[in-house]
Amino acid sequence: MRTERAAIPLFKVFLAPEGELMPRLRDVLYSGQISEGVPVYEFERKFSAFVGLPNILSFYSGTAALHAALILAGVKAGDEVISTPMTAEPTNMAIRHAGGEIVWADVDPANGNLTAAAISERITPRTRAIMVVHYGGIPAPMDGIREIAGRAGVPVVEDAAHALGARYGDLPIGALSKYAMFSLQAIKHMTTVDGGMLACKDPGDLPRGRTLRWFGIDRQSSRTEVDVSRVGYKYHMNNVNATIGLVQLDHVASVVERHIANGRFFDAALRGIPGLDLCRWDEQAQPSYWFYTVLAERREDLSRYLTEHGIGNSQAHKRNDWHSVFASSRRELPGLDSFYSRMLHIPCGWWVSDEDREYITNTIKIGW
Repeated sequence: MRTERAAIPLFKVFLAPEGELMPRLRDVLYSGQISEGVPVYEFERKFSAFVGLPNILSFYSGTAALHAALILAGVKAGDEVISTPMTAEPTNMAIRHAGGEIVWADVDPANGNLTAAAISERITPRTRAIMVVHYGGIPAPMDGIREIAGRAGVPVVEDAAHALGARYGDLPIGALSKYAMFSLQAIKHMTTVDGGMLACKDPGDLPRGRTLRWFGIDRQSSRTEVDVSRVGYKYHMNNVNATIGLVQLDHVASVVERHIANGRFFDAALRGIPGLDLCRWDEQAQPSYWFYTVLAERREDLSRYLTEHGIGNSQAHKRNDWHSVFASSRRELPGLDSFYSRMLHIPCGWWVSDEDREYITNTIKIGW
């Protein structure tokens, strides 16, 4: 039976206080300059400082940023891109947008991330990129993946949509690869309503990235004097979204810190419960816990039980290899079969109070 307490959602949008956000939005909305301009470039600089990565390009969505990364990585029609089905669909749609052929690699049943060994098995002379997702904010085993990629001479694109604020060893997530995408979609750690940021290892990628995001034209060049030599897209961020981002940056550190604090609480409090396993990961990984993933026996029973007690829960994503649009890539993935049959996500975000997390823990401990 559902309790009288307020439900605890799996996802909740964080926006800065109205008194901070609305005056800034009003200023930009009536400034006469609402497309890409100074606020966008300021947001890129300040976001770069926050994530600790020097070369940042903004886009109107994370999907657009991933598409651009694949183009910059040299992916063309018919090239193979190794990827994971355990992600949101945009990860793999971006590969199709670039004309690439998706090659699934298997995941670690302990956390849903690609493994270096699984990637190694799928590399061929046609492989042009490796797409790595840090599922749920748990960093993938980047040391092993980098070694495999380096040996094959293939760039890694990190989809860090779930992993803002995560670290791998002493470095921020995304620091080890040629490209890394951060999503600013509505329910991520930080939102600009929608948006995406692309970190490029090589600063030489920035000029082409800027032209890719706006019809092959660099917005800071004279419109009548440039020559458009390559196909580009309408992928740029605008000043309105950037202004939201600038205000959000004043709060994002505390938001991420709360996700991490709640995740670490569950790491300790949920250990040893019969019928429940916790995710395990590379010792170098420091997750940012976008949501908290448990691996449960009788997963559907646990889901119903939590819902009855007002605790949001979900599988969140359908494994992509089950979609008809990706049917040509299907293969056996026993690690994913194991993970997907047991995984369930529960809330651990900034909105989960100390009382909430105790309630979640105690409810699970009673048993389902």
